[in-house]
Amino acid sequence: MAENKNVRYLNPIAIDTKNERYCRFREKGFKYIDYKDPDFLLMLVNEQGKILPRRLTGTSLKYQRRLGKAIKKARHLALLPYLADQLR
Repeated sequence: MAENKNVRYLNPIAIDTKNERYCRFREKGFKYIDYKDPDFLLMLVNEQGKILPRRLTGTSLKYQRRLGKAIKKARHLALLPYLADQLR
């Protein structure tokens, strides 16, 4: 009888590859995202002026919506540019 050297597992081996996401707004207790603070909003916008997605920033859905509204309001008031070449 030839022994089978391949080991089979009934359940996949658990490997911790996922990093825990955290919402920086929920963690620090933000109640309101200020649209009049362009320096803070620039951290959540890429070089072209696009809003960074949740999967990159880790913000929760609730605060991502508030963040989008704040950025759009800041753009409307000309505190942030709509389009930019190398914003940072």
